[in-house]
Amino acid sequence: MAMFFGGNFSQTFRKKKLPPGNLGLPLIGESIGFLKAHKGDKAAAWIEQRIAKFGPVFKTSLMGSKTIVLIGPSANRFMFNDAAIGSHQPVGVTQILGPNNIFELNGERHKIVKSSFMGLLKPDGLRTHVPTMSSIICSQIEREFEGKDSVHAVPIMKRLALRLTCALLFGIADEEWDEDAMVQEFTDAIRAAWTVPIDFPGTTFRRGLKARAKIGEFFSGLLQRRREKMEGGEVGEDVVCSMLGVRDGEGKGLSESEIIDNLVTLMFASHDTTAVVLILTLRQMARDEKVHDKILQEQKKIGREMDGSDGRLTWNELQKMKYTWTVVQELMRMTPPVFGNFKKALKDTTFGGFDIPKGWQVFWVSSGTHLNEKIFQEPQKFEPSRFEASSKSFPSYTYIPFGAGPRSCPGNEFARVEILSTIHHLVTKYRWSEMVPNEPLTHQPLPYPAFGLPIKIETIKNSLQ
Repeated sequence: MAMFFGGNFSQTFRKKKLPPGNLGLPLIGESIGFLKAHKGDKAAAWIEQRIAKFGPVFKTSLMGSKTIVLIGPSANRFMFNDAAIGSHQPVGVTQILGPNNIFELNGERHKIVKSSFMGLLKPDGLRTHVPTMSSIICSQIEREFEGKDSVHAVPIMKRLALRLTCALLFGIADEEWDEDAMVQEFTDAIRAAWTVPIDFPGTTFRRGLKARAKIGEFFSGLLQRRREKMEGGEVGEDVVCSMLGVRDGEGKGLSESEIIDNLVTLMFASHDTTAVVLILTLRQMARDEKVHDKILQEQKKIGREMDGSDGRLTWNELQKMKYTWTVVQELMRMTPPVFGNFKKALKDTTFGGFDIPKGWQVFWVSSGTHLNEKIFQEPQKFEPSRFEASSKSFPSYTYIPFGAGPRSCPGNEFARVEILSTIHHLVTKYRWSEMVPNEPLTHQPLPYPAFGLPIKIETIKNSLQ
């Protein structure tokens, strides 16, 4: 066993107080069982079984690395803030995103990369983009729904989210990319990120690597075109130009590989997670008439009072969508788009009376607090009122759909704007119903309805009356 886990295992760890648990099989660890449970929407149960057996701090081996899973508010606070815990992704994720992606960076390099896109993602940067986003959403939905009485909602929401990311964050014109091809490449790459990283012909991981190579080629060509424009004095206000122009303290810019890795990462983070939340919201509205009608009344009222007369939303309208956002927040509590994520011990450290050796992965899990009845009463019950301003009572580091602390998701406000804008245009113009009752969720690795959420659609006349 020692030969598979590096050196003399017993001598290395005899003096350390490691958490209880099971490292599983050599090399594979418990990855196959975890990934199977995750795909079948049972990862929370997989975690709970180990908590019941070993407690809220336990060891395992996932994605090719020894891992310590930490559960609970104090564990979340520790992982998101402690200097001994740094960014890290499993080897498969790193190969898909690229070794220079922001999740792998620490210190000064992380700050430089983050600074290159934060200006566009903060509320002040987003305000001016809301009307443009509203126009894109409206035209895309009309194009997708026109002349149809039924559609598959998952691919539509993926295309919409990807188009918004390309247009607003990257400044990519419609003629510069093939929408359907890019959605497929990203779907293949994302599915490969959370698999056993075996690079054999026919495997999901091999398909993901090929897709990632094509995505990289697209961004390489995009960078070349942008450099030429910038050399001619034309500088756009988008992430691509910002990354090309950013400099560190010594005046050095980012390399092409650094830029491409982080454009890929930003596109992953900004479009697929948002598409998931939109799908979960559409599904909930189809299943719960009271929720649908309450959202509809809120959005119709906003539409009647909208600033201007062109039908485009502004920042002011988004701030009035209070009930709609409580529904979205509750759905992200019950089914967060990201189940959990990996970090890494940068040095020997401790938590909860146990040692965490340098180099080990640590894994935070959203369900550990989101579905904890001591934190959220009746956690399996859908109850948006938990998130009303007057009733919020849950402690910090318990609700973490976007992470928490200094490493929380920088795109959470962009996602909020996109989700609310899309719901407004959908619910005020269409009604829909599920064609597959009780359609299960499958995680590959994000949670989507297994059959793509086929829905019947009907156009609403006089939608704001």
